[in-house]
Amino acid sequence: MAADVLRAERLVKTFRSGPESIDAVAGIDAVFPVGRMTAVVGPSGSGKSTLLNLLAGFDTPTSGSVYLGERSLAELGEQRRCDLRLHEFGFVFQSFNLVSVLSAEQNVAFPMALAGVPHATAARRARDLLERFGLSKRSDHLPHRLSGGERQRVALARALANDPSVVFADEPTGNLDSRSGVHVMAALNEVAADGRTVILVTHDLEVARMADERIELKDGRVVNATHGTRSAAGDPLVPRHGSTRQVADQVSS
Repeated sequence: MAADVLRAERLVKTFRSGPESIDAVAGIDAVFPVGRMTAVVGPSGSGKSTLLNLLAGFDTPTSGSVYLGERSLAELGEQRRCDLRLHEFGFVFQSFNLVSVLSAEQNVAFPMALAGVPHATAARRARDLLERFGLSKRSDHLPHRLSGGERQRVALARALANDPSVVFADEPTGNLDSRSGVHVMAALNEVAADGRTVILVTHDLEVARMADERIELKDGRVVNATHGTRSAAGDPLVPRHGSTRQVADQVSS
């Protein structure tokens, strides 16, 4: 796992509709620290999703650049950006995006198969990741037999399958009840503590307060950036260096 810093420099994304143009992202400068979780917050239409798409290389900026280390994503070809998303980026989505006909273990192993990892190695790592997130007894379950929180933790395990340096989480608690959301946020904090960059997009300020850093957007611009947003002690249900299994024990007690 490489620990390259992800950063945006003077990032602009303009969409045109007839004679009109709209800057969905309007000159953003931001650095996303390694080993920290950064929450990107703002109302609908503030540019959160557009920014995530640019940072992940799904879209290219109108001007400005996104860098992973010294590499400019816009200067990479589409195949190289695909390789980057497979090997160096991991993704967690609000709707989970699990393959319905695959078990939890098979879902986690799937990105490794795409990367050419031998089946036995992929299966072993998938089981280890599921155990890490308290899901070892659910490894053979299809997604419809899992709760929402369990599905999201499977999705997070899948995001880590190829040992990425950056994990993007797009509204990861949006479809969860508060208890399941605590589990998922604890797991994301663990991932950041591993030395990864975690970027969380959310409209929920309570969720954002569980992150280490916070960037607030409005009309495509950064209107506030806060460092060290969580208290030193942290939320008692989301320990900075605790385990997901410990959190599960606290929540159920």
